[in-house]
Amino acid sequence: MRDLRDWLDEVEKVGQLRRVEGADWDLELGAVAHLNNRRGAPVALLFDRTKGYPAGFRVLTGANNNAARLGVTLRLGAGLSTRELVRALRGKPTAWAEAAKGYDPLVVKGGPVQECVERGAEVDVTRLPAPRWNERDGGRYLGTGCLVITRDPETGWVNAASYRVMVHDARTVGVLILPGKHGRMHYERWWDRGRPAPVAISLGHDPLLSVLGGVEIPLGVSELNVAGAIQGEPVEVLESDLTGLPIPARSEAVLEGFLQPNNLKEEGPFGEFFGYYSGGKPMAPVLDVQRVLRRPDPILIGSPPGKPPHDYSYWVSILRSALVFDQLAAAGVPGVQGVWVFPLSGSRQLQVVAIRQMYAGHARQAGVVAAQCRAGAQAGRYTVVVDEDIDPTDLEDVMWAMVTRSDPARDIEILHRTWGGPVDPLAESYPEQRLYTSRAIIDACRPFEHLAAFPPVVEPSPELRARVLAKWRSLFGA
Repeated sequence: MRDLRDWLDEVEKVGQLRRVEGADWDLELGAVAHLNNRRGAPVALLFDRTKGYPAGFRVLTGANNNAARLGVTLRLGAGLSTRELVRALRGKPTAWAEAAKGYDPLVVKGGPVQECVERGAEVDVTRLPAPRWNERDGGRYLGTGCLVITRDPETGWVNAASYRVMVHDARTVGVLILPGKHGRMHYERWWDRGRPAPVAISLGHDPLLSVLGGVEIPLGVSELNVAGAIQGEPVEVLESDLTGLPIPARSEAVLEGFLQPNNLKEEGPFGEFFGYYSGGKPMAPVLDVQRVLRRPDPILIGSPPGKPPHDYSYWVSILRSALVFDQLAAAGVPGVQGVWVFPLSGSRQLQVVAIRQMYAGHARQAGVVAAQCRAGAQAGRYTVVVDEDIDPTDLEDVMWAMVTRSDPARDIEILHRTWGGPVDPLAESYPEQRLYTSRAIIDACRPFEHLAAFPPVVEPSPELRARVLAKWRSLFGA
């Protein structure tokens, strides 16, 4: 797969794509996407003939919100279940990051994204079918599943991440990047030098790039390189003669321009990934769009957040769980059996780590590291550590362990003034929480010093379970 169109062909072959014609970009498209996410088996939706737009100007939603399509995106195939995907990804993020340095993007002379070029007064971003996703959103959003490409002026490191991009008018968009994010570090370094920050925004591309743009990639490593490592060949890029940035040559549409120092404008509100219109109307940098590159019939990737499950809560949970697992191993925490960051928590606020206890303090160690490693640190709320007999992806199993194996006075640790974020819904009530939050680490493991004496669980042994299931296969639908 080289681009979004190849990806669409692949998912259509396995019955994972549905086409929708005639939806209104104003709220209706977003509501259809929202309802699709609540189906037992959501499909990818390709919206065409959107109200007021010609045929071919399309919007894709739900690209990676089930196991089959995420498996295709990650080049693991469409046949894995969610549990199998989590298992298959153990160790993969670390391996990809280590291999990334061998997959610098390949600069090519031309690509499909150059088929139509609009400059200066020709630029009108409202020609692209940006939806107003939610009823209280402050405007239309081109950037949800986008890729905002920036460069560090000191080191040359290229970052490519998904940030929200709101249409202000025909030639300007707002780009909101939260504190601590790599793209924000970049533009602030340009501004510290009194220089405008070059930016390119890809609006449609291989969904692999959207996935990598939505999770924590190590500092100094480019998402473009990691994508090359995953697919086994470099990403083809154009070297922009305007911004100097690498642009995916097979993108559907790209906006190019500069963030001028301290040129800020009110942006939002926007329905965010915790499920609230949180963050208010912040001041965000304004991108003066000087050039639009696109195909004649561009396909935009829409990945709107909202009350979970939303468009990207599923795949973010899987990737973030794999990243936390890898970072626990890298920190030397032994005996980790599984990690799951629940989609219902905005894929951040509730994470569970299952361990095989090996020594006193092991559970607390696992909890603290998981709560403060790079992938698990920002805007989290609860980290629960359970024994290996508990399925970390099963909320009922986790809650059972919490209420039967933990004592509130002994087994809950609170970390104060940890990394928060302005889109935390509690920040609306507690403004100081725009920067900080607290973390609860709940040790829901059996007490290590009393493992032998702890009451056994009332359930069939694995041997009895297997024997009964084999004998009564028809009864259990096996």
